[in-house]
Amino acid sequence: MACKLFGSSGIRGLVNEELTPDLAVKIGYALGEVTEAGYVLIARDTRTSGLMLEKAITSGLIASGAQVQLLGIQPTPVLAYLTRKLKADAGVMITASHNPPQYNGIKIFDESSASIDEEKQSKIEEILRSGVFKLASWRDLGQAIYKDESQEYVEMLLNRVKLDREWRLIVDPGCGATSEIAPTIFRKSGCKVVAINAQMDGFFPGRKPEPNFESLGYLAKTVKSLGADVGIAFDGDGDRVAFIDEKGNFVSFDRVLAVYASNVVEKSHGGIVATNVEASMSIEELVESKGGKVVRTKVGDVYVARAVKKHNAVFGGEPCGAWIHPEFHYCPDGILSALLLLRNLEERDQKLSEFIAEAIEHPMLRENIPCPNELKYEVLERAEKHLLEILRNYREVSKVDGVRISTDDGWILIRASGTEPLIRVTVEGVSSEKAKSMMETALASIKKAEESLKE
Repeated sequence: MACKLFGSSGIRGLVNEELTPDLAVKIGYALGEVTEAGYVLIARDTRTSGLMLEKAITSGLIASGAQVQLLGIQPTPVLAYLTRKLKADAGVMITASHNPPQYNGIKIFDESSASIDEEKQSKIEEILRSGVFKLASWRDLGQAIYKDESQEYVEMLLNRVKLDREWRLIVDPGCGATSEIAPTIFRKSGCKVVAINAQMDGFFPGRKPEPNFESLGYLAKTVKSLGADVGIAFDGDGDRVAFIDEKGNFVSFDRVLAVYASNVVEKSHGGIVATNVEASMSIEELVESKGGKVVRTKVGDVYVARAVKKHNAVFGGEPCGAWIHPEFHYCPDGILSALLLLRNLEERDQKLSEFIAEAIEHPMLRENIPCPNELKYEVLERAEKHLLEILRNYREVSKVDGVRISTDDGWILIRASGTEPLIRVTVEGVSSEKAKSMMETALASIKKAEESLKE
């Protein structure tokens, strides 16, 4: 327990290697102490290890004297919303979100529906490091009940987001936690829905749990062949959403984020939008044109949610399909985001391809470089020094998360992944040639940094 346990999206690791039932029990002990034996909700996604970890963390919480309500398999935003709605002291989501099935994780939410802050994370880690746990006497043990109250979430969405059109949707939950609830909500909203990959299966046989261009080829073909209006796909736990337009084209995360954010700002007559350092510069272009301001954060919805609360932002989002709508709650919500996007299309009387056309698509490239967790921060530091020596005419350097170097040609971002043993590289250029050149420069700097560590 010498290393930091919480990453940019809770606790995450390989099942029975990094994330074990023994660790989950201890996290339950610690959370019980931090909440003072309070009332805790628990939900999980469809991963094969979910039930094992649910039982383990429940045991730890009961042993600490906490009262536990088990919600079963639910999307993360449902757990977060119900944590606030039911006035729980904390909510625990057992998920590894978009990671492969051999991973799982534990994400903890506070009473406001946001991920717990660093202060509470540190308290939990301190308790785990100490190995000293405050357990209740046999008379004061907590209790666990199973009660699915997801209908509260469903009714909230149906009451607050009204659609006028009979949208023809192809919905792809990817065998994850939205497999039942998402098609149900869209149908109850008046949409005609064809669902694919909508059987719950923790091996994710239909496609990878991350909804991106590579994994959504079948959804794109289905949208085009059936003449649907929109294709909608979710990740394993439903906090991310991706879209296919009416032509069967994958919709750029950055473009739809930028246009939607600027729409919110326009309706709000100004306001702040929070996004991370990886998002396209098109978000500033559009948001500022509507009288708004963009605040950049570290990558991870934890940090975006925190910035939304701190700055009283009107919207927050990341270019991976994780959007935060603070008037509803502080957790990224794929189903809610899809409904709100459809409502925006109705208000503007546009097709999805027309909607995103407002955003300029700057060439952007991304690469993930495998790097052991114990080395990635040293590699990052050395690569940064090398980059600054090469890019002497840079305009701005941001160290909010990793290092983001802006030049007249675009920008380079290198950062250590908060959830995996990777160094992530993102570049955006004013042209394809400039983007390729900057990516080559960034990769060469990382390679040189790795070689210097071997010397």
